[in-house]
Amino acid sequence: MVNKPDTTKPRHLVRLQPTGTEFEVYEGETVLNAGFRQGVALIHGCKEGQCSACKAVLLDGDAEMLKYSTFALPESERETNHVLLCRTLAYSDLEIELLMFDEDLLSHSIAVREFAGEIVTIEPLTNDIRRLVVHLDSPMTFFAGQYADITLPDGSLTRSYSMGSPPSNPQLLEFIIKCYQGGRFSSRLDGELKPGAKVMITGPYGTCFRREHREDTPLLLIGGGSGLAPLLSILSDQVAEAPNRKIRLYYGARTKADLFWLDRFHTLTQELPDFRFVPALSAAEDDDSWEGERGFIHEVLQRALAADGLENGADAYACGPAPLIDAAIPVLQVAGVEPDRIYFDKFTPAIG
Repeated sequence: MVNKPDTTKPRHLVRLQPTGTEFEVYEGETVLNAGFRQGVALIHGCKEGQCSACKAVLLDGDAEMLKYSTFALPESERETNHVLLCRTLAYSDLEIELLMFDEDLLSHSIAVREFAGEIVTIEPLTNDIRRLVVHLDSPMTFFAGQYADITLPDGSLTRSYSMGSPPSNPQLLEFIIKCYQGGRFSSRLDGELKPGAKVMITGPYGTCFRREHREDTPLLLIGGGSGLAPLLSILSDQVAEAPNRKIRLYYGARTKADLFWLDRFHTLTQELPDFRFVPALSAAEDDDSWEGERGFIHEVLQRALAADGLENGADAYACGPAPLIDAAIPVLQVAGVEPDRIYFDKFTPAIG
């Protein structure tokens, strides 16, 4: 959840290089949150100082860093004025050099807002995956593949989850949530939270959203677990706009019991001219009834791309646990997918 800035505090100007983008930040507000508030789309990940997606260099100005992980920002880099925008507080005007920026991303700016929401549906999809549907008091504008923060009714806990529904339905958001033993939010989906409960939704966030590219190139979607949610949003958005595109959805699970909505994907295969859903099981050694792909999803992806070929390149979106993403990206690059056409969302563990 974006903390509302104290508007009685002094304001400072942030200037980003090399884009020349400028916006204001209040003292006590992080640079990243100030950008969110004003619709400046900065590359980001966890928003909690645990990853390095928003790493930048402070060129000039007086700033302070909130607590962060030294995995995301080693002390050696801190000594050379590297900062994490999600942890940076300004005490003067700042000039910051972006290490990672995307002109296309900056042109797709949506200001982050808070929405009152009411839970409509909670249903199990597998033993440890739940479908959560929330109705908002007003429509949220977002791009397919983005995510939002969900805050409990008492305001005590916030978690980030990707929208599984397309942007064409901006007031009824669907989330696919993996339940973890002892998970402070997910464990409440099986009892404490019920239809009718009020929640706060804050968003949209995320840079792994569908871009518009040539329709004569394949669209590759790779995920595992709850990483299917943003891929479904991207898939639905793509089909609504250009259903004739070649689309491949690769999904990794452990066992057959971890798969869901197989009938839905079968229907899409029948209805669309060039769509394939490719599930793969990593722990199906003793399951003689499984006739599909076996192994980790990046291994299956590698075999499929070697057989299929990507003469004209592709657009690829990978969403899920960090090991999945780290394994899939080299496979895509070796197969000929340009790095600037690989978009990913690493699901990092929540803290606190």
